[in-house]
Amino acid sequence: MENKQSNNPLHGITLQRILEILIDYYGFDTLGELIKIKCFNENPSIKSSLTFLRKTAWARKKVEALYIQTLRKF
Repeated sequence: MENKQSNNPLHGITLQRILEILIDYYGFDTLGELIKIKCFNENPSIKSSLTFLRKTAWARKKVEALYIQTLRKF
């Protein structure tokens, strides 16, 4: 039986780690331009962003999609 998760780039990575990678790569300024959500543009912090993203599925999906797109650059 094939393990379907092995092809999933989100498997085994936490939302916090995804956010840290994106912030390291883009910074909050660019991240706020790419994904227009308040937690990236007004007093941004990892803590406030995680709180918002954990409650807001559409925003989390955008962050995950950007992460996958960014992985292709490496």
